[in-house]
Amino acid sequence: MLEPERIKKLNDEVEKSGEFVLYWMQASQRAEENQALQMAVNRANELNLPVITYFGITDDFPEGNLRHYQFMIEGLKETKERLAGRGIKTMIGHQSPPEGIIELAEEAALVVVDRGYLRIQRNWRKTVAEEISVPLIQVEGDVVVPVEAASDKEEYAARTIRPKINDRLDDFSAPAENFDPDKSSLDMDLQFDSVDLDEILEELNIDRSVKPVRTYTSGTTRAKELLEDFIKDKLDQYAEKSNDPTVDVLSEMSPYLHFGQISPIFIADRINDSGSPGAEDYLEQLVVRRELSMNFVYYNEDYDDFSSILPDWALETLSDHADDPRDYVYTREEFERAETHDPYWNAAQKEMNLTGKTHGYMRMYWGKKILEWTPDPETGFEITLYLNNKYELDGRDPNGFTGVAWCYGKHDRGWKEREVFGKVRYMNASGLERKFDAEKYCEQVDRLEKKLTE
Repeated sequence: MLEPERIKKLNDEVEKSGEFVLYWMQASQRAEENQALQMAVNRANELNLPVITYFGITDDFPEGNLRHYQFMIEGLKETKERLAGRGIKTMIGHQSPPEGIIELAEEAALVVVDRGYLRIQRNWRKTVAEEISVPLIQVEGDVVVPVEAASDKEEYAARTIRPKINDRLDDFSAPAENFDPDKSSLDMDLQFDSVDLDEILEELNIDRSVKPVRTYTSGTTRAKELLEDFIKDKLDQYAEKSNDPTVDVLSEMSPYLHFGQISPIFIADRINDSGSPGAEDYLEQLVVRRELSMNFVYYNEDYDDFSSILPDWALETLSDHADDPRDYVYTREEFERAETHDPYWNAAQKEMNLTGKTHGYMRMYWGKKILEWTPDPETGFEITLYLNNKYELDGRDPNGFTGVAWCYGKHDRGWKEREVFGKVRYMNASGLERKFDAEKYCEQVDRLEKKLTE
C-alpha cells in the first residue's frame, strides 16, 4: 500500500471519463518497484481502464550530452520492454515533456507522475498541472523518506536531518508492489507521434563531445546484478574500506539511482535484509546523505548559485581569503585535460573522463583542489560544477549539486584557518597517502586508460 505522504495532487481538476490512465514517467525510469507506476495501475484497475506510459526526451535538458543521453536511452529500452510484458504501452516523445503529456492527457482520465526536485523538473510539472483538465497526481518514490515528511525546511547538515529521517524510516519502508493492470493497452492505437528509441539518439540535437562510457551497462537488470554482487562480495568490507579507491568495495549504484533505474527503497530493503556489518554505513550514504541532497535542492531553488548556497561562515571566510596567493592556478581547459602538477588529481579527472564516475573519496579531493588552484572561490565553484555535470553520469542531480557545494563548506563546519581555504575543510596529497596507496590508484587509472583507448 502506498503511504499517503508520498502522494500529492498538483492541481484541483477532477477525474473524467477517459480512455486510459496516463503515467508520466520522467524521474523513475523503471518498470518495477516504482511507486508512481503502482498508483497508476491501482487507479486504472479501479476504473477498469488500461495504463499508458509516456516519457519525453528533450534536446535541451541542462548540461546533458551524448554520454548522459545514451545511458538513459539504453535503460529506457529495457524499461519499455518490461512495461510491455506487463501489458503497458509506452509512448516516447521527442519534445519537451510537458508538450507530450498535455497532448495525451486530452484522452486520459487522470495523470500520475513521479517526483523530481530540480528547477526544470518542478517547472515541467507545474506547467502540466496548469494546462491539463484532469488531475495530476505526483508520487514520490525515489527517496526512502519523502522530502517534506523528513523536514519542513532546509537542513543545516547531516547531523540535523539524520534523526528526523531515522524517526520516519519505519513509516516508509515498504517497496512498491509490481502487480499488472487488468486491461492491456498494447493494442491501443493512439494519435501520437511516438519515436523509436533505436533511432532517436541520432536525431537529438545535443552536445556529442563527451563520448558514452564503456564501463557501465545501463538498465534495471544490470543495476540489480551489481547490487546483489555488492551485497554478496563487498558490503561486509564497506565500512572499513569504502574510502580506499584501490579496493573495489563500492556498490556502483549512483548512475542507476540518478536515472531512476533502481529504487532506493528496494536497495535499502535488500541491504537491511543482508545482516551485514557494513549495512549501517552504507545506509547512511544511501538514505541520510543522499536525502540531505534532496532536502537541499528542494528548499533552496538557487542550489547552483555560489552566493546563495553556502552558510554565512563559509561565505565570509572564503571572501576573507579570496585574494590569497595561490601556488598554482589552472584554466578550466587545463583541469578538463587533467594537466595539473598533481598526479593524484589528474588520475581522478581521468577516471571521470573515462568512466563517468569518480571514486567518492577522490571526488572530494578533486573538488577541494579546484578551489585551491583557481583565482577565486566563485571561479572554482563554476569550474567544479561544470566538470562534474559534464562528465559524471550521476552529475546534474541533487547529489551532484550538493557534493560540489560541500567542497566549499555546505553541510560542514569551520576548521582550522589557513590560506585560500580560510576555515573551509582542507584536503591534501599527504592525507591521501596516509589513507591508501595513492600511487597504486594512479597506476590503476593509467591501466584503465590504456585499456579503454586501445
